[in-house]
This record gives sequence, C-alpha cells and structure tokens, in this order.
Amino acid sequence: MRIDHVAIAVNNLDDALKDFEKAIKSDSIHIEEVPGEKVRVAIIQLEDTRIELMEPTSTDGPITKFLSERGEGIHHLAITADRIDEDVKRASDKGCRLLGTLRTGSYGRKIIFIHPKSLHGVLTEICESISKANKHIDLESLE
Repeated sequence: MRIDHVAIAVNNLDDALKDFEKAIKSDSIHIEEVPGEKVRVAIIQLEDTRIELMEPTSTDGPITKFLSERGEGIHHLAITADRIDEDVKRASDKGCRLLGTLRTGSYGRKIIFIHPKSLHGVLTEICESISKANKHIDLESLE
C-alpha cells in the first residue's frame, strides 16, 4: 500500500486550481466529474503522488455537507491497494467501519471509505491502483 492522494474540498474548483498552480509545479492536471460521489475533481499529478481538489456538483452530496460544516480544507487521505478486495475484507474483519460498499471513483477505479472513528479522526479512502483498474484504457488519453 502507498499514499495515492490527498483530497481537498473546495467551493470553486477553477479558483482553487488557479491558486494551487501558483505554488505547485505539475506537468499533468486531469479534470473529471465523478457522478457517484457528486463531485468534480482536478487531479494534480506530482512526482510520486497526487493532490485531488474536489468541488461539489450537488447540494445533497457529502462534499457539500463537509464544506458547510467545516469549510474548505483537507477532506481525506487515500491509500492505493493493489489487492483492494482482500484489503477491504481484512480491514472490515479487523473492525474498521466501512462507509458504503466498493464503488467507482476517479479514473474508473474501485474505491471505499473507512470511517474516521476507525482511524483516529482521519477519513481514509482505499482505492484500487490505476494500473489494475485501467488495463484496457490508455492513461495518456486521460491527461
């Protein structure tokens, strides 16, 4: 397992992206909508990880609720699992409280969240590795 990305909830994706581009050099930024999570995301590729800026696309989504309760800021830490089904089962069997079931996230990957109460206040996303999720997709076309 390894850190996949740090996700940051923002009110306006375009404004936030302009601000991050002032401070962070990136050769690749990918923008997509993730309907199942009710967000539009900008994924800023760094050398060995990513920053994901998330803007809500619905008034009833989890990021809208987060922003109204806490304001902009770090939302979650994401960990890549090469064997996501096994790793999620192990976490559940050991008592971690999962939020929902495996579902599709950015890049078409399987994702699931672990409740912050299970991990000392940190909302944690477990996500399938991009290479495993997209064996049939040319990743260059996503950039």
